[in-house]
Amino acid sequence: MDKAALVAQIEKKRSVLCVGLDTDLNKIPPHLLKESDPIFAFNKAIIDATADYAVAYKPNIAFYESYGVKGWQSLEKTINYLNESYPEVFTIADAKRGDIGNTSKMYADAFFNAFEFDSVTVAPYMGVDSVSPFLAYDGKWVILLALTSNQGAFDFQFIKDENGVALFENVVRKAQEWATPDQLMFVLGATKTEYLEQVRAAAPESFFLVPGVGAQGGSLKDVLEKATNKDYGVLVNSTRGIIYQSNGEDFAAAAGQAARELQEEMSAILF
Repeated sequence: MDKAALVAQIEKKRSVLCVGLDTDLNKIPPHLLKESDPIFAFNKAIIDATADYAVAYKPNIAFYESYGVKGWQSLEKTINYLNESYPEVFTIADAKRGDIGNTSKMYADAFFNAFEFDSVTVAPYMGVDSVSPFLAYDGKWVILLALTSNQGAFDFQFIKDENGVALFENVVRKAQEWATPDQLMFVLGATKTEYLEQVRAAAPESFFLVPGVGAQGGSLKDVLEKATNKDYGVLVNSTRGIIYQSNGEDFAAAAGQAARELQEEMSAILF
């Protein structure tokens, strides 16, 4: 998916909502456990209930690989369902991969060819040769970790160089030498909104994937006021605040209602 198609979806739905699919068998409604594939049954219902309001979906790969072969099969069914039933939405493999070049090439093949995701999250710690294999695919995106929403972000991401520039800002600036804003996005945590304007200044044309709104305490209003650009420039992820609204048979309807409320809030601020 290219940037123009993504922007078109944002304008059509008046939304920058990304729904996280961190599906946990311990949290899904008990009646789904009777299904032959409870994870996919849950995902399919969530997707169908929220697709009018979401422009992107983000399965967290750890929640699938933790179940071994069955989990990978559930992931494959999920991405196939998205690609076949909602080809207009942007798909993100939240895998946070990062390794030496030949290993990164295999990871890229897995998520871009075998699973046919539009994008994958990548860790920048090992530098350009670990990231560039992901950038070799036309129409695919790298979403690079820059400023994350967890407390441990302060361990390394805020270390300053001799010029007083923090590591996260150096990552954003350096990575733009590797790819254009038509192929490279950055992860920016919504719980660190005081830095969003700083990162936007460093990457004025890039899209940001912004987790941390809602259950983690991030402010949607702050994100949309500080991080957007002329192309909207953000995908705001919500997971627990949408997919686990109910543990009963109304779980999908409850998720749809939560997604609609977020979309309406986004629309009021952006459009």
